[in-house]
Amino acid sequence: VQLQASGGGLVQTGGSLRLSCAASGRTYVMGWFRQAPGKEREFVAAITWSGGSTNSADSVKGRFTISRDNAKNTVYLQMNSLKPEDTAVYYCAATQRVLGPTPLGVNYDYWGQGTLVTVSS
Repeated sequence: VQLQASGGGLVQTGGSLRLSCAASGRTYVMGWFRQAPGKEREFVAAITWSGGSTNSADSVKGRFTISRDNAKNTVYLQMNSLKPEDTAVYYCAATQRVLGPTPLGVNYDYWGQGTLVTVSS
């Protein structure tokens, strides 16, 4: 399975962006992670195939929403009320294993190339 992320860019504080990640095949859990300069990769959000179960990091709760369109094998991350600390390269990830919306990177088998989000103050 190949993942292609898009939608990153430069936005001002308080603005919004929507990231997309298209998968070349069917997946069960899809998630987003991010890595800021000089920091370790961290979990952002995840969603199961049915969309009925989601998980998100405390730092983005209430601001970011994950969703998916299984007909398009695509996961989205709607990011609102963006802050400078959201600046990072965002990676989508996926697994075909039947898991919950896991925040652990080791549980994902496929990773996209990353898309840069820059939030200016």
